[in-house]
Amino acid sequence: MNDQTAQRVIIADDQALVRDGFARVIGSQPDFEVAGTAEDGRAAVELAARLQPDLVVMDVRMPRLDGIAATAEIIAASERPPRVLVVTTFNLDSYVYEALRAGASGFLLKDTRPEGLLDALRTIARGDALIDPAATRALIGAFGDRIRPAFADDGALESLTARERETLTLLAEGMSNAEIAEAMTVGTETAKTYVSRVLLKLGLRDRVQAVVFAHRVGIAGH
Repeated sequence: MNDQTAQRVIIADDQALVRDGFARVIGSQPDFEVAGTAEDGRAAVELAARLQPDLVVMDVRMPRLDGIAATAEIIAASERPPRVLVVTTFNLDSYVYEALRAGASGFLLKDTRPEGLLDALRTIARGDALIDPAATRALIGAFGDRIRPAFADDGALESLTARERETLTLLAEGMSNAEIAEAMTVGTETAKTYVSRVLLKLGLRDRVQAVVFAHRVGIAGH
C-alpha cells in the first residue's frame, strides 16, 4: 500500500500496452500511486479535473485531443496544476517544442528504461524540470528559433549578475544543481539559490523554460 506522501499520477497514452506498462512500473513504487489512466487527450483533461493528480505522464500524439493541447488545458484549469511529463518517440517531433510553451515540466523519450521514467517523475515532483539529455540539443536546434513564449523578456537578461549568467549557461547544458555547484565551485545550496534567482529575474516557470530562453538568446554552449 502506498503511503500518504505518495504522488498521485495520471497516465495518458492511446496505446494500451504502453499505458499498462507505465502503470505497472509507476505503481510498483511506494512514492507513487496511479490514480487513473486515459486513452486520449480529452479523457486526460476530464480525468485531471476530477482527480486533481500531482503528476501527469502525457503522450504527444493521441486522438480527440493531442497531448500538447491537453497539457495546456490541464494547466490552465487549475490554480495548482499538476506537473506534466511529456513522453515522445522524438524524431524531431514538431509537437515537442509546443509542450514547453504549454507548461510541461519536461519530456522524456519513450525508449527510456523504467528507472529513467521513475527518476524523471521524481525530478518534476520535487519542483525541478527535466529535458531528456539525448534530445535537448536536437530539440532546441530544430525549434528554438520558433519559440516566442510569453514568458521572459529578453531585456531581463541584463539584470543578471555574471554568476547568474554563468548559472543560466550551465542550466542550458542540462546540469543539475549538484553539477552546477561543482562547475562553479560553490555549495549545492548556493547553486540552488543562483538557479532560483535566475528563474525569478527572468520570469521563468522552471528549468525547461530556462533552457529554451538560454538557447533563444544565444548564450548557451554549442
